[in-house]
Amino acid sequence: QVQLVESGGGLVQPGGSLTLSCAASVSIFSFDTMGWYRQGSGKQRDLVATLTSTGSTNYADSVKGRFTISRDNANTVYLQMNSLKPEDTAVYYCHGRIEQGIAALPLAYWGQGTQVTVSS
Repeated sequence: QVQLVESGGGLVQPGGSLTLSCAASVSIFSFDTMGWYRQGSGKQRDLVATLTSTGSTNYADSVKGRFTISRDNANTVYLQMNSLKPEDTAVYYCHGRIEQGIAALPLAYWGQGTQVTVSS
């Protein structure tokens, strides 16, 4: 059973930094894409950043230049968040995707989420 477990959330002041971690129960290279999503109160879940198995990254416009997604060589993906703003407040979710070719839907896995609150 594949599991993703986030950690590192908390309360931080505007302008501060925080690093989120996502530990997978399998090698992160088992996934074609890993990423971070966030969901603010009363809002939909939105993409924050993705990282493919080949090392390509993609970021939401709202976090470009402030957030960085990275990984180790084992089972952890990180999200370094700098210059945090109150609008970054949300539950952050780790996501892993495994492609199964054109004849099948991809497998998708989600963590339980970690709360990030940016407030003075």
